[in-house]
Order: sequence, then structure tokens, then C-alpha cells
Amino acid sequence: MGEGGAVKLRLSVNGERHELEADDDTPLAYVLREDLGLKGTRIGCGLEQCGACAVLADGEPVLSCVSPAAAFAGREITTVEGIAASDTGRRVQAAFIAAGAAQCGYCTAGLVVAVTGLLMREPAPDREHVKRALAPHICRCGSHPRVLRAVEIAARQP
Repeated sequence: MGEGGAVKLRLSVNGERHELEADDDTPLAYVLREDLGLKGTRIGCGLEQCGACAVLADGEPVLSCVSPAAAFAGREITTVEGIAASDTGRRVQAAFIAAGAAQCGYCTAGLVVAVTGLLMREPAPDREHVKRALAPHICRCGSHPRVLRAVEIAARQP
């Protein structure tokens, strides 16, 4: 991808260990999509400014379209494909469906990942905290009110 050389990567993604080779500056999103076939992590802007590339790294939402995959060695990465492995992730997915929180769907994976990470850390956030947590996420279709409703639904469920 850039001027770096190939390195061996050992990544833990959705509970599975992977060994692969990539340029040392290859962004995590590209490794997930191209090398591991996990297409749910989207590449929107390619500048970590839209949120479509969000994944969880050790339970914390991070944007992955610029950060090199090598920086994630030793961390547990969860993509949207692995979100349903947790009770919180399943609740968030169900709440997004119940609230109709997706329109075109391009940003949805990043939002589901970010909301899951938020509710894992803070099970009952107030609306202002939710807005701050989701500020890095852009939805061109205008689904944000429904996303906020989905967060409220997921936070109320046991």
C-alpha cells in the first residue's frame, strides 16, 4: 500500500486468530475486508471522518480505515460480523431493526459497532453522552433520530 515493507501480522478478530502478511502501513479496514473477507467494515471517506469503518478494539470503538493493522496486534478486534456474540450486540442489532435505524445501510455497521461499545461501557447513557459518542459517525440519509431511538431501546432492555 505505501512505502512500508511486508510484515507478518497476528490478529485476533471476532475470537479467531489469524496470521497473514501485509504491508506494515496497510490500514486495518483493508486487511479485514480484503484478507479476511469481512466486508461489514465499510470504507466511506478513507480519512477516519465518517465512522463507517468502526470496529471494537478491546471493547472500545475505533476507526480503522487509516490506522495500520499492525497497530492492532495483541488486541481483540470485533467487527460487525462478530457483534452478535455478545448480549449487548444482539440487543443493539434488535433495537436498530425495531427503530428502523437504517436507511441505505452504508453507515449502519459502524453505528451498530459504536453503540455496542458505548453500551458495554455505559449501559444507560443519557442522550447528550450518546450524541457525543456518535459524533464521529455521519449518516447522509438522516437516520440519526432513529439511531438515537435505537440506543434508547437497547439501553432499556435487560
